[in-house]
Amino acid sequence: MKIGFVYAGQGSQCVGMGQDFYNEYALFRESLDSASNALKDELGLDIRDLCFNGPIEKLSLTAYTQPAMVAFAVGVTKVLAAEGIAPEYALGLSLGEYSALYAAGVLSEEDVVRLVAKRGKFMTQAAEGLKVGMSAVIGPLRGIIEECCGEVSSETGKIVSPANYNCPGQIVISGDLEAVEKASAKLKEAGAKRVLPLNVSGPFHTALMKPAGDLLAKEMESYNFGPEKIKVVYNAIGRAKNDGETVQELLEKQVQSSVYLEDSIRYMQQQGVDTFVEIGPGKVISGFIKKTLTDVTSFNIDNVENLKTVVEALR
Repeated sequence: MKIGFVYAGQGSQCVGMGQDFYNEYALFRESLDSASNALKDELGLDIRDLCFNGPIEKLSLTAYTQPAMVAFAVGVTKVLAAEGIAPEYALGLSLGEYSALYAAGVLSEEDVVRLVAKRGKFMTQAAEGLKVGMSAVIGPLRGIIEECCGEVSSETGKIVSPANYNCPGQIVISGDLEAVEKASAKLKEAGAKRVLPLNVSGPFHTALMKPAGDLLAKEMESYNFGPEKIKVVYNAIGRAKNDGETVQELLEKQVQSSVYLEDSIRYMQQQGVDTFVEIGPGKVISGFIKKTLTDVTSFNIDNVENLKTVVEALR
């Protein structure tokens, strides 16, 4: 058995997340307390209270969602490690990539929550004043979606591009609202089964996020990035990094380019991963894994009961 941890991204957050872990496990409690205290001045609120009590509208704001999700993931990862469950590979969906870097020992617990708080702030700033759209496209092949987006961008002079390659038959496009709407119409004509507009606050994983990438690159200069103790599979390339690639460069690229989740999941299986453990509220990535792979085992951990099931199955 070869275990891979996969960490949920923005959009999976929910009110009450972490409350049962906080009550049950001292390790989780200490971790969330530490994150909340470290970020109180930066965020102007208590992450614990926001996670446990909401409101969901505030918890769903990018600047708050990102540190909240990573604080949750770090705490659960620490509890799993104490129970003897550790991965050989780690992957995260967008924001979740930072939790994967923590799991791999690349970023410390303190640094990872501080960095994602900055990332959320930079992404919020980059999206201010923009009319943006994001839609999930069900059906067409990659090439058709890429071609339609390219044609619309050329015709309008505005940005629309694939933001997330989630699983076979599901790709999310994002960019300027006008361009996304035109690309959506074109894709329906090209045979898309459905094009579903998503409620988002920014054109994430497109070139419109370059200002956030620039600020993130500057911010990362003051952080210590250690060596990987386990392999991390990176969103921007859909595989582990080569010797010539740096974590910082891949994180800067990730915020402003496509997330190759399907490719990353397939890569993990090719490396022998046969047991996937999703960490975070909900089962979004577990659903993508089931649509992408066969002959693998998939778990998700979003509450204490799930965690105990995983420990019993894998220890």
